[in-house]
Amino acid sequence: MDTTRVSSTAFDGTPHAPAHARKFVRQVLGEWRLSHLAEDAVLLTSELVTNAVVHAGTGIELTCRLDVEATPAKLEIEVDDHHPTRTITADDAAPTDTMRTSGRGLALAGMLADAWGVTYTKTAKRVWVRMELADGCDNQEAAPLPATVTPPVETLHVGVVVCDRDGIVRSWNSETQQLLGWRAEQVVGMKLEDLVAWRGHGPYALTLADTLGLGRWRGEARMRHADGRLVPVYVSHLRPRGQRSAIWMVVAGDHRYVLTPPPVPLRREAGGRIKELLDQDMPFSELLQTIAQIVQVSSGGDAAYVLLAAEGGNRFGVAAGAGATAGLVGVLATGVFSADRNTPTMIDDLLAGDVELAQQLRARSLACAPLLVTGEVTGYIVVTAAQPGRFDQELTVSLQHIADQVAVPVQRERLAERDRAHRGRLSFLAEAGELLAGVHDEELIAALTAQLVVPKIATWAAVYLTDLAGMTRLAHVWHSEERHNAELRKSLPAIPRTALNEVSWPVGPETVLSFPLLTQGRSQGALVIGRAEPTLPLEMADLLADLCRLVALNLHTAMLYTRQATTSRVLQRSLLPMRVAPMPGLESAVVYEPAEEGADVGGDFYDLFTVADHWCFALGDVCGSGPEAAAVTGLARHAVRLLAKENYTVADILDRLNQALLEEGDDGRFLSLLCGELTPLPQGGALCTIASAGHPPPLLLRPDGVVEAMATPQLLLGIEAEARFYVETFELAPEEVLLCVTDGVTERRDGDRLLDDGDGLARLLSGCTGLSAHAVAERVRHAVETFAAEPVQDDVALLVIKAAAALRPVRT
Repeated sequence: MDTTRVSSTAFDGTPHAPAHARKFVRQVLGEWRLSHLAEDAVLLTSELVTNAVVHAGTGIELTCRLDVEATPAKLEIEVDDHHPTRTITADDAAPTDTMRTSGRGLALAGMLADAWGVTYTKTAKRVWVRMELADGCDNQEAAPLPATVTPPVETLHVGVVVCDRDGIVRSWNSETQQLLGWRAEQVVGMKLEDLVAWRGHGPYALTLADTLGLGRWRGEARMRHADGRLVPVYVSHLRPRGQRSAIWMVVAGDHRYVLTPPPVPLRREAGGRIKELLDQDMPFSELLQTIAQIVQVSSGGDAAYVLLAAEGGNRFGVAAGAGATAGLVGVLATGVFSADRNTPTMIDDLLAGDVELAQQLRARSLACAPLLVTGEVTGYIVVTAAQPGRFDQELTVSLQHIADQVAVPVQRERLAERDRAHRGRLSFLAEAGELLAGVHDEELIAALTAQLVVPKIATWAAVYLTDLAGMTRLAHVWHSEERHNAELRKSLPAIPRTALNEVSWPVGPETVLSFPLLTQGRSQGALVIGRAEPTLPLEMADLLADLCRLVALNLHTAMLYTRQATTSRVLQRSLLPMRVAPMPGLESAVVYEPAEEGADVGGDFYDLFTVADHWCFALGDVCGSGPEAAAVTGLARHAVRLLAKENYTVADILDRLNQALLEEGDDGRFLSLLCGELTPLPQGGALCTIASAGHPPPLLLRPDGVVEAMATPQLLLGIEAEARFYVETFELAPEEVLLCVTDGVTERRDGDRLLDDGDGLARLLSGCTGLSAHAVAERVRHAVETFAAEPVQDDVALLVIKAAAALRPVRT
């Protein structure tokens, strides 16, 4: 009775064939209860089908054949193509170039399968692999297999052979004599290659001389017995670092379990797992993270990383990491990872060659393999360990095999992800720019920055600001869970005692990363974030770098604005009198409202001060607005006060000020000025001497409600050098009110109508009989404000003086 099981299928010779073949083999082995062989069988199938697609390009037939009656039971996988003229050479099975990145499929078959071969016909070529079922099937229907008999321990001999780098035997212990029959004196001085029938091991099929140069190696071999026969043995090779001698520990083939490594996740299984991974549809970041996890677990390293080329292609940044990572971020610009290094690398002690990289990775051992796409290095697969000398050359073979599998799919997905990330990055930065635009408050910028980052990028964020004196302080913190904000602020240094890039941030469940806020070579502070993920993908690092540049620019602008606003405010305040001089017997009130938002001083100005035995007052309006008008304002106010203190008359004050404005040579800077003196009278009230240079005349309110204009307008100051000014005099009696205003009051507009049309201001003042000076000023201010729905467009200044009872002499 034929107990052989056969299952076959066919595929077109397209790039999708390997994926279909893997699924087919996995399904068949599951039905046959051979799931324990699935990983190796799927990996072998994938390699054979891939070779057929690449080299033949024809239709492909795949056959799985199980013979449970054979001794031992065996599984054969056959791949037929229709390109028989393309022969398989020895070089295909054992490439001598150890750094080749392709052509390893049959070499892999030699490592995983018990046998392989090629059969040619006139129309087809068949490549087959055979796997012996030494452990039997997990199928209860399959015929039972003979149990494996473990040889007795009494027959165990562990031989130790020492030879130099040239392969000359230098030491041969008695156990080796028991195993192979040669006495030490017979073999010491012989070449090891005369005692070993070497046929190469592993996917690169190294020569014996190459193997002796490796740091570590384990595998099967055949050694010559003294009686001439070949004895199957298992060898564990070690070459101590820094020494030329190599040590072989040798046991008989049936005692190989003594030297076989303990059962750890097999590295060859990683290839199969990643093959299946690439068939799945998952986000790019998750794909990279899963690759890193598979590599880390299968290699036994402390950590594994996927590095991808940064923009420009000459540097490489961390895209994903797994294991005991050190919170890597951004670009690793070192000699180990180079765009020109297209071969795998193993470093026994990284600290001896690259201290900076060893500190970044917190590692001593390193193995890596490049991701090659059309000959260009697009990234690296990296494994690290904290102890030196942890890895062997076999690991670099596995890493390169994995790198070859993932290079093209990763690059394809990365280009698509980069396009998506670029659009998302532009959108995020546009949103951030719009949010920060026009904000001139550093504290608000810090708060907005932290809330931009959390929770999109980080679990929490803190913003440090550095002032012009170089003092750095914690400005704002924000946690995704607001209840942790107070705790977070306490855990972070309020005023760092060292540079921000040297601060030891508090250790917690999150990885802490710091990004400088730099503009024009000056530090504006730093953005500090905490993330649950141990590594920051390269695209995310680039996004944060762009955000930090944007924030730093806005902080710099806010700093300049604040400094300018502070300077302007101080200068503006110096243009106003610190206080209005008290006048016994007279009551005064002032309203001053610049039209420009945020300004303390406009083109209008006022002053009220004492000189000897009388008071002086002034109310002026400069043509124009802004800093230029404020400069003329300062000149006029200080000139009036200085000349009055020097006992110049009101007319002389106007003459001198007119000349000063003309000497400034600033064409178009005209000034209207109302200037007067109040001299107390014994019977009460005051004698008022006044002159109006192009200014609205003051209005006098008598106790009976009559309102009179008390000055004749003369020429504006700053127009005519030959102009001469004169004064007018009147008596301000008790209970009378003098109202002085600028044109911001009289010319307050509502459409085509002005507030002073038809003596509107006089009518308004006539209704203020009996009111105090402050009440009169407030009523006029309110009338100006409510005259129209639109806000006031001009500076408003008004001075109200009311005579009370008899005046007391002024004491100076």
